[in-house]
Amino acid sequence: MAARLRELYTKKVAPAMAQEFGYKNMMAVPKIEKISVNIGMGEAIGNAKAMDAAAGDLAKITGQRPVVTKSKKAISNFRLRVGMPIGLKVTLRGERMWHFLEKLVTVALPRIRDFQGVPDKSFDGRGNYSLGLKEQLVFPEIEYDKIDRLRGMEITICTTARTDEEARALLRSLGMPFRTAS
Repeated sequence: MAARLRELYTKKVAPAMAQEFGYKNMMAVPKIEKISVNIGMGEAIGNAKAMDAAAGDLAKITGQRPVVTKSKKAISNFRLRVGMPIGLKVTLRGERMWHFLEKLVTVALPRIRDFQGVPDKSFDGRGNYSLGLKEQLVFPEIEYDKIDRLRGMEITICTTARTDEEARALLRSLGMPFRTAS
């Protein structure tokens, strides 16, 4: 089953962007390369079971098993040693990426309390967009009764766009609800 967002991109968004930005070749039109989802787990230093719960939540949300990231430096003030697990990450590509983006835009973001839109200033200068969520409950797969703690996550959408304007136009046309200045 192909994601509706991917069909929208190939049939409407890519031709419209080629015309708007004057691309002569369709391969030059920006596209989404990958989506990276990260959870920082500073609490895992004192509580090893927290890592398993967060990994289960992230696996439910993304449909892919997360990779445990380990510390590269020792920081004595935080009782952190080299090689201790301190985070989780998932990199989504292909069909899973399109399904996750569709779920993020149509289901998860509108469920945020007092949602005014996502900030349009979170681009890195090379066409990649980062978004932080304060809790994992905005995703419908997570049941409120089954979680042990609210955890935030960072979602980075990597595109092949060369400028932030191209990436902003791409994401806006795919339905990303950017905050409007009022």
